[in-house]
Amino acid sequence: MQSRLSAARIAMFLCGCAAFLPLYATQGILAELAQSFAVDARHVSWSITATTLAVALVAPFVGVLTRRWSQKTVLVAATLLLSVPGLMLAGASDLNSLLFWRFVQGMLIPVIFATSVAYVGERWQGAKVTEVTSLYVAGTILGGFAGRFLTGVMTQYLGWREAFILLALLTVLIGLSIHRLLPSGARLIEITIANSRISMLRNRPLLAAYLVGFCVLFSQIATFTYVGLHLLAAPFNLGVAALGSVYAVFLLALVVTPIAGKLASARPPAHLVVFAGVLGLLGSMLTLLSSLWWIVLGLALSSTGVFLAQAAANAFVTSTARHNKAGAVGCYLTFYYLGGSVGALLPALLWQRWGWSGCVPLIMAAQLLVMLIAWFGWQPTDSTDKNAFKETADPSITRT
Repeated sequence: MQSRLSAARIAMFLCGCAAFLPLYATQGILAELAQSFAVDARHVSWSITATTLAVALVAPFVGVLTRRWSQKTVLVAATLLLSVPGLMLAGASDLNSLLFWRFVQGMLIPVIFATSVAYVGERWQGAKVTEVTSLYVAGTILGGFAGRFLTGVMTQYLGWREAFILLALLTVLIGLSIHRLLPSGARLIEITIANSRISMLRNRPLLAAYLVGFCVLFSQIATFTYVGLHLLAAPFNLGVAALGSVYAVFLLALVVTPIAGKLASARPPAHLVVFAGVLGLLGSMLTLLSSLWWIVLGLALSSTGVFLAQAAANAFVTSTARHNKAGAVGCYLTFYYLGGSVGALLPALLWQRWGWSGCVPLIMAAQLLVMLIAWFGWQPTDSTDKNAFKETADPSITRT
């Protein structure tokens, strides 16, 4: 019995890896894709937007779409199917084909998100839920980094098509491992998507939380998409493999996330968001310096700010939505990934004219908005009292 539970924990870690391995894989190779398809950065940035937009559109409906099958079946099938668009990406003959298969990837990714969270909540209780969720989150962090890093290294030494093949093969290997390790679970709990979704958009504190999520991923995607182009150009002239190594700053989340969860339960979420915003603003300013080390430090501070803001937003959403937490989380995911979609596109207009120095003010404006929205919008209402925020933050809602 104990070995089965240990195997299930490892399977949850692998589910996190599988979901995030392809999500941002093109972020560090935009220049190579632009060169291959003879387009500019503004067009290839859609390779990120296509995926995050699909995640945003599908996330609220996963429970209804998959309720007929067991959780294990859904997780294994979604992971194995995720390799198919990955292989098709390697054979993409033009940008439109690439964007289509990236969108298909984005449709499958939230299936793994939602089903993993449902499986954890059903199979474990009490403190074990937090323990296993932490393993899942660690998997998402490692998967997000590995997707960027491996793509960069493979692209530099073999090519971007070979990079997509490698990620697809790794996804198959992960899917088979999940099939072997994961004990069968019950059916998915159906998620209600009725008029309550509309009422959640009328709840001002919740709407403020959704807007915070939008701005948080907007700033994160904008930063790491366009700073990559900045570091590939003179005077830095990094190769895509070296750029992939820069994304190691995301591994800070392995340390920051548990601390952020504790802070979110001990302090008002708005206070934590303001602190996160200050870190983000300071980090963005450091990226304007001419030293690579200062830029990396700035990216580390910005990432830390994002992880803190996520923990605060998670705590606020789960404590404010008293009657339909699943619906609130679905709405939050939609806004969150819509923000990422816009963050990959909008800065391109500034990048074309002013480069990285033109993108930074837009990113800082989003970080400032996060602070203002949380400070003025996260006020206790009839559905949230001062003690509501003492609930433990759920780190499984979002992860970059």
